[in-house]
Parts: sequence; C-alpha cells; structure tokens
Amino acid sequence: MKLHEYQAKALFAQAGLPVPRGRLAESVSDAVAAAETLGYPSAIKAQVLAGGRGKAGGIRLVSNREDASDAAGAILGMSLQTAQTSGHGHKVSKVLVEQGQNISKELYLSILPDRATATLMLIASTEGGMNIEDVAEQNPEKILRIRINPLLGLQPYHQRRVAFGLGLAGPQFASCCDLLQKLYQLVVSRDLLLAEVNPLAVTTEGQLILLDAKVEVDETALFRHKDLIELQDTAEEDPLEVEAKKHHLNYIRLEGNIGTMVNGAGLAMATMDMIKQAGGEPANFLDVGGGANTEMIKNGFRILLADDSVAAILINIFGGILRCDVLADGVVKAAREVELNIPVVVRMEGTNVVEGRKILADSDFDCITAVDLQDAAEKISTIARQL
Repeated sequence: MKLHEYQAKALFAQAGLPVPRGRLAESVSDAVAAAETLGYPSAIKAQVLAGGRGKAGGIRLVSNREDASDAAGAILGMSLQTAQTSGHGHKVSKVLVEQGQNISKELYLSILPDRATATLMLIASTEGGMNIEDVAEQNPEKILRIRINPLLGLQPYHQRRVAFGLGLAGPQFASCCDLLQKLYQLVVSRDLLLAEVNPLAVTTEGQLILLDAKVEVDETALFRHKDLIELQDTAEEDPLEVEAKKHHLNYIRLEGNIGTMVNGAGLAMATMDMIKQAGGEPANFLDVGGGANTEMIKNGFRILLADDSVAAILINIFGGILRCDVLADGVVKAAREVELNIPVVVRMEGTNVVEGRKILADSDFDCITAVDLQDAAEKISTIARQL
C-alpha cells in the first residue's frame, strides 16, 4: 500500500525525523492561506501516488501570493501523468504546501527489502534529486548499497559507512547517523516495503531535512497497523484491484487480452509464463486461492469480464485443497450467473479431476478443455489472436 507524501512525512515526523513544515490543501484558497502562513518561498506539491511529479509540472516553487494562487490553480484538478503512472493520468485533488528551504546539497537515501539476500538494503547516493535508476545506469559508482541482517539490525558501522559515503562531516555526520537509526526503526516497526527520501537535503545552515518521502507499506502486515489502514487512498488504485480485495481475491491487472483464473500464486505465475511463450498476452494475475467457493469464482469471473480488454479466459486449476469437482460445479454456476459470453479454455488436474471434467461435459457451459498447461496456453493464445 502506497502512501501520499504528506502521509509519509507525518509518519516520519512521528518517528522524530526532520521534515519541512507543511499543510495539506484541497482548494486554491486553502493553498494560498497555507503559503501565507508558512511564509515565502514555499513549494506547492501535487499529492498523487507516483514519482516524477516535478518533471510533469506537479511541483512549483512560489515567492508571493499571486504565484501561490496561480500554481495551486494550475495543479489542482490537473491530470498528472508521469513516467510512473503507466500511461494513465492521476487527477490531483489535493496539494501539500511546504515551507521553502535553502539547499546546498541534495542526497538520496532509501531502505527496502532485498529478497535475493533476505536482508534489508540501505541505498545512499550523493546524486539526490535524480531518478535513482538513471544514476545506477550512468554513474553506478555513486550508489552505496549496504545489506543489513534483520536479525542483527542497523549497526553503528553501517551508519558511519553511509555518512562517510555521502561526504558528511562534523554535526552533519552525527545527524546522519541519528537519522538512519530512526528511519531504520520506522521501517521495521511499521512493516514498510519502501522508505525513500529523494532528496535528503543539506541546508545552507548545515541541517539535514527530508524534502520528499515515498513510503510503501506491506499490505499483509496491515492487521498489525490499524491506523495505517485508514490512510489507504483507493481513489488512485485500479478499481478492479480494489474490488478484488473486497472478495479476498489476489488480482493484479496487466495489459494483455487473455484473462486468467488460477488457484495458487506460483501456478498463476507459471500460467502467465506459458501464455507468453505461446505468443499470448495475459490480461491479469488472478489467484482465487485453495479454498475458493462458488461465490469467489463468480466474483472472479465478474472482475475479469469488467476489463474490456479481456477477449478470452483461461481457467487453470490443480485440484488439491480445492477439488476439481467443486471447482467445475462452481464454474458452471458462476458462468450462468455472470452471462459469460467469451471463449473459455479449462485445464484441470488433480483430486477428482474425472468427476470435474464430467460436470463440465454434462453442463450447458460452452468451454474448451485442455489436457495440460502447454495445451491450454497454446489454445487460448491461438483463440485470442483470432479475436
């Protein structure tokens, strides 16, 4: 779950991290009032769940009341499209107005899990204010990566390596070590998948301050953080993904035209791989889980059909906890209820597969059966190309 900048900075402030003074505004008048209160210069920043806002015109510096009014008027209501919005614009409904800072240096800092090594990766760079991907490609030597054993936690020598690597000295060195400790504790205590500060600014007064904040929370850990659940902004999420969560379905929308319904995350990924190898393009990842029932299957069909790009559906079930006869019965009933009218390929294997295939054969559900996953992927890809 991604947080808006103003929400992330509120978390940072609670953890004792230095952030600029700021106020949230949802109208031009409120934004101007906030700028007047905070003083000039101020920054007016669009609040959308995507990076690259500055390049897209979503962040403006203002030096007087007229500038503030013009900037807020231009940003509020705009459809902001950045390199991270996947070709879709995000409508700006609120802005963060922040007190301006005198900046002498911009640094980069982030902490995120590194699944390959089962550690927490601390990334730092002297090239703050830029896309870290560009820095990694053009100047990889300017990126410092430190792997932290989560059982041991952040150690003083980790902090010193980062501070030295960022070229800090004196009071700034000590401030950096303290900042790192607080940021690491926030990541661990709040189950964050990402805590990114870009830029981390060094002011002309010699202070460190977090000018931007990008935070992503592990959704599977939200039961431990009831207060964070309330911060979720579903208005900026894919509506089909939001709907799927209501029905306990694991769904991610993609850009192809072949809808998939599978039981098990690993099998779902393998199914998508096979579709790609057969020349098709999956339209989604949909894992109905091992304990799926007729209602979940019906909701899964409804979500797949709500995507206008879906031209055909592949159902791939390995019967284990979810027996094939139960799945087949659910598919038949669900197909009738949702008025399924596009081609469907079904591949089933496992517990009670014979009974499941008989249920499909004896029903009025018009589907194409497949003997194995490769056969299913080839059939559905051929069908999709012809539509």
